[in-house]
Amino acid sequence: MLKFFFNGSPNPTKVALLLEELGLPYEPIPIDTRKGDQFAPDFLALNPNGKVPVLVDDADVIFDSNAILLYLAEKTGRFLPSSGGDRAQLLSWLMFVATGVGPFSGQAVHFRHFAPEQVPYAQARYSFEARRHYDVLNAHLAQRRYLVSDAYSIADMSAWGWARMIPFVLGETAWAALPHLKRHHDEIAARPAAARAVGLKDRFAFKPEMDDEARANMFRHLKS
Repeated sequence: MLKFFFNGSPNPTKVALLLEELGLPYEPIPIDTRKGDQFAPDFLALNPNGKVPVLVDDADVIFDSNAILLYLAEKTGRFLPSSGGDRAQLLSWLMFVATGVGPFSGQAVHFRHFAPEQVPYAQARYSFEARRHYDVLNAHLAQRRYLVSDAYSIADMSAWGWARMIPFVLGETAWAALPHLKRHHDEIAARPAAARAVGLKDRFAFKPEMDDEARANMFRHLKS
């Protein structure tokens, strides 16, 4: 059986969405990053980068959410573009999310919600870049239902994982300027698999407090 190491953050949630869409049996293994589970030697042996998600499939160990999406889609032959010519677009949008949407959104969240002091330049820089990336998605989706071709794919799942956090990333009013991305998000969020993916974390007891212990484990530069 697949072993899925996860928490409720955006990157594991998009992998949970694909697992639920595929209907594959898997064992969810919670990694409580506020408690420092990601630094346990057994977990670092799976992912030296100390982050979730990780998927273990017999002898195969895959880390990084978009790598897992691609691995599972290719393994099952599902949620990939039907035309071979669309593979380049699929890879492009997967990497767009992995290298732009995710990192800038994560930093925007950090400086908006968790930094121990206000850093206006960092807030402006990361919020601007996160918003710019969401604007690119929104403009692309103004012309089409899904990101690649005319079919729901892992590229859509990857974007949804972060798009569902837009109010937390950019503020409660941000959706108003992103109507096409909001339509895309809402369509995916209405899928039964999405409800199961979002609810997965509620089956486990994760540390709710962002206290000194959690900050030390989440933001390790504070120890230096």
